[in-house]
Amino acid sequence: MASAMLKRTTMMKSMVQSLRSYASISVGTDLTVAAPNVSLQKARSWDEGVSSKFSTTPVKDIFKGKKVVIFGLPGAYTGVCSMQHVPSYKNNIDKFKAKGIDSVICVAVNDPYVLNGWAEKLQAKEAIEFYGDFDGSFHKSLDLTIDLSAALLGPRSHRWSAYVVDGNIKVLNVEEAPSDFKISGGDVILGQI
Repeated sequence: MASAMLKRTTMMKSMVQSLRSYASISVGTDLTVAAPNVSLQKARSWDEGVSSKFSTTPVKDIFKGKKVVIFGLPGAYTGVCSMQHVPSYKNNIDKFKAKGIDSVICVAVNDPYVLNGWAEKLQAKEAIEFYGDFDGSFHKSLDLTIDLSAALLGPRSHRWSAYVVDGNIKVLNVEEAPSDFKISGGDVILGQI
């Protein structure tokens, strides 16, 4: 069993490295220009979705006039995302606030209802804003999508992080493989702000 998992992980890393197209965004990119007509869905319960008439939040409203740390990950309830990525931000929220960060945002190619349940399970909803990119349009606009069908996840987000001021990317970290957790964690970007 362990050798089969290792083989699959090695195969996925190889596939990712050979197919990886680096993000078209970079330091200096304005996210509101790169994703001009894209909206995200704030994590919420189904009833909250109904009462808000399934409202969405335009990307420009998330970043305009704010200092934001945003991180993207392959998906809710997955291993590295649950055990390392989100906790690395949750456990450092006071340090981010001390550096003048207005909000710390987690975004994933998931619906807002799954993200809501996951955020509650991780007890991270008070510290981090979670947004769903249900159709992947935000990540597609930024060239940060990856096909994780080999892991039964389908199209998802690369693992990444960014420090964004008034929509402009000041720091960008994109992991080589979705299972990597080397440069996109909270501790790393704290040192880059």
